[in-house]
Formats: sequence, structure tokens, C-alpha cells
Amino acid sequence: MPFPMVQELLGQLFKKPNTNPFPAAQLPPTITGLLEQVGRGEATLNPSVPVPAKLRGKMTYNRETCIGCNLCIRVCPAHAIEALPATKKVRIFVSQCIQCGQCTEICPKQCLALSEQFLNASHDRYDTSLVVED
Repeated sequence: MPFPMVQELLGQLFKKPNTNPFPAAQLPPTITGLLEQVGRGEATLNPSVPVPAKLRGKMTYNRETCIGCNLCIRVCPAHAIEALPATKKVRIFVSQCIQCGQCTEICPKQCLALSEQFLNASHDRYDTSLVVED
């Protein structure tokens, strides 16, 4: 076939989406309204998606084992890690992190890891839940 992309596009027209509607298939005008409906038993939330093996989620940091070598800062392509010079520890900005895992691979003490938590959104870019430092 001279245009293989046409075949793929036509095939996609008849496939079901691979996404999970979140948090409900038909979202009401307000989230508060949805939660009230769920409380009354009038609506249900979709079950959460099972976390796939080796998911690269939110960064975790074990401050106790960190030796302050700063290798993670050097390899971070997103510049999401900064040094805290007074403590010889690091601070990770989740909103900048691209979950590439390079910092976890280079860390000699394995104090950095990628967790299974993947819901990291916030309206406030500087929300404390988006900063990992403890």
C-alpha cells in the first residue's frame, strides 16, 4: 500500500480508546457535585488504573542515606534537582522532573527512587507536594 498511514488512521477509527476516564466517564459540571452524588450512591468513580511494572512515577528521596555527592544534579537533564549547600542534601522539583531515572542510576547510595505515584498535578507550581526534600 503506498500510504501505510491511511490504513493506520482508518484502523484507529474503530478501536476503543486505551485511556481510563478519570474520575468518571461523564463528568458533571462540578467535582463537588460528583463527590456529593458518589456519597449518595447516585454515581460511581472509575476504578484506578493498575500501575504497570517499572512505572516511573514521582521521585522519592531518602535524606538519611544521601552523602551529598551531587552526582544526581550533574546528570539531571531537566535541572529538577538543586543542592542545599548548608545541609549537603538535595531538593527535587517534581513539576520539572521528567522521570527519566538517570539520577536513580547514578546515585551511589540509592537514596533516590521513582515511586508508583503518578498523580502529581497541582494548580500551584510551587505547591509543597511538588517539592521533595525529606
